[in-house]
Amino acid sequence: MRLTEIDFGTAQPIEGYGADFFRIGGVAHPAPVVIVPGQVVAWGGFEDTATLLPLAGQLDVLFVGTGAEIAHLPKGFRETLEEAGIAAEPMASPAACRTYNILLSEGRRVGVALLAVGTAD
Repeated sequence: MRLTEIDFGTAQPIEGYGADFFRIGGVAHPAPVVIVPGQVVAWGGFEDTATLLPLAGQLDVLFVGTGAEIAHLPKGFRETLEEAGIAAEPMASPAACRTYNILLSEGRRVGVALLAVGTAD
């Protein structure tokens, strides 16, 4: 078997996560968070579309990690993003992390908005 190391270029993949954080570039960022190549910013969750709207035209898809389990996006949130031309794909946060990393390794224009996976005990 031949193993090939993935080259992400200057973009940083999601290295790991815990109940209330996501690790990017060796730094733990508190959830919720938005990650796009070259940028990690705090996100206010479904009530905060202002953080996401500037991404219009910059991404092919925005994965929205809905927490430990997949959930529907709130109607107003989804409609606001659609009106701005942002394709939002909901999935559980762990799956969103994996999918983001795969598409990032392919050089795709991708972003992810992540809610916490759970609560720290």
